[in-house]
Amino acid sequence: MADSDSPSHTLRALDRNIDHSFILPVKRINDGDDVSFFLASNAYADIMTFIFQLNVSMLPRRVKNEQQKSEVAKEWTLQDPDVSYPPVVQNLAKLLETLGAIIDEAPPDPGPRRFGNISFRKWYDLVKERVPDLMDQYLPSDILTSASTGEVSAKAELEAYLTGSFGSAQRLDYGTGHELSFIAFLGGLWKLGAFPESVDGSQERAIVLGVIEPYLQLIRRLILTYTLEPAGSHGVWGLDDHSFLPYVFGSAQFSPAISSPSGIAAEGSLPDAPNPADVAKANVVQRERKRNMYFSAIGFIYDVKKGPFWEHSPILFDISGVKAGWAKINKGMLKMYNAEVLSKFPVVQHFPFGSLFAWERDPAAKQIQASVHTTSQPKTIVPSSRPQPPPRDPLAEMGTQSTRAPFAPGGMPPMSGTAAPWASSRVPSRPSVPVPSGPNQPTGAPWASTTPLPPPSGETTTAPWARPGGTVAPTTAQGPAPSTRAPWADKKPQS
Repeated sequence: MADSDSPSHTLRALDRNIDHSFILPVKRINDGDDVSFFLASNAYADIMTFIFQLNVSMLPRRVKNEQQKSEVAKEWTLQDPDVSYPPVVQNLAKLLETLGAIIDEAPPDPGPRRFGNISFRKWYDLVKERVPDLMDQYLPSDILTSASTGEVSAKAELEAYLTGSFGSAQRLDYGTGHELSFIAFLGGLWKLGAFPESVDGSQERAIVLGVIEPYLQLIRRLILTYTLEPAGSHGVWGLDDHSFLPYVFGSAQFSPAISSPSGIAAEGSLPDAPNPADVAKANVVQRERKRNMYFSAIGFIYDVKKGPFWEHSPILFDISGVKAGWAKINKGMLKMYNAEVLSKFPVVQHFPFGSLFAWERDPAAKQIQASVHTTSQPKTIVPSSRPQPPPRDPLAEMGTQSTRAPFAPGGMPPMSGTAAPWASSRVPSRPSVPVPSGPNQPTGAPWASTTPLPPPSGETTTAPWARPGGTVAPTTAQGPAPSTRAPWADKKPQS
């Protein structure tokens, strides 16, 4: 992101001197038109503002080395001793630890299960029962009792997002929509003034490393304990079965160091950062997962999936071919989050809206046509409570050379849609095979490298769709391997 494209604002906190009317969050998204309205709402702008804040805080910083009289790059790592955690962050971590301990009270059912373990419902019921008291114990009382002009309290609004962060007890699944709910919980705390004043991203950094990473560890434990299904997953087409944000913040950790948020690089990597292609090397993943969120998420994939990396995670494999470094991957991940999470009906349909993330039109939103994803959704028969402004597509507003936040001066510049990974020149022609139908096909990574990767040592060669002239079948040490071409592989990219 160029200097002129850097975000210049942070998520605005509420004025503590003015009473606020809190609202119990409720479902608002019932069809594709509602998704379009969401993309033009204050809630969307606030969510993206907060995510950009968190992302920028994780970029390495240039710091002075007094001995060498020069500047060195300071990387922010997991368990970083140089990150200071304020009391509210420490208490949030304790709250998550307490929720993790409840797992021992709801051991998984030993019977064979095709899908998620039903004991997750017991854990979830215990959490819902205890969360009100845990919030009183671990969160500042003045935040929970913020002055309200109505009967709904700030605590009740925050509680809805917190309890929605751990998956669905009904469907026994977890996905990026639940991850989004946790971000809304933290963003709500930020808007209520729960965190101290931030200096060069100090508080946002503490949130990512001191709260979001422990949250992800708890989620992974829940997934392993109760075999939670992916929620709204694209299956093998998706970036990840369950999470997205660790790839955003983890790629920021390996991006070039900056002196200020106005100097974010568009390409390049931290000098000692691993190569993006190292995600296909199990030994490197095991080493790097201890310090980096991207590799920590990749490591969890290795924990739960077997076989060649390109086969079970083709989108991440495609991204690993980026030659321009982690900064370009970080930009692409932010764009992809817009496309794959915030713009997809199956993901955002369950997100509730209250006063902190309001179902109100953002006056700064540009008026453009709805995307193919939203117009393809079935229309609801439920009368909509929303006004009818022209819809907004964040992907069409964001420039391909920028990841400018929606709050940046001038709004969001034009952006082409995130094409499928097979749209790059690294993808050869393929034999005709069936293509999945439906409006929610993945949008992949157009910013991935056009150069094929060499096969990881000891594994099969790179995926056939990632090889120029890809008619050659992958091979193993024992001879030709069966083809694993995706059924969507012959589709030509759409403009």
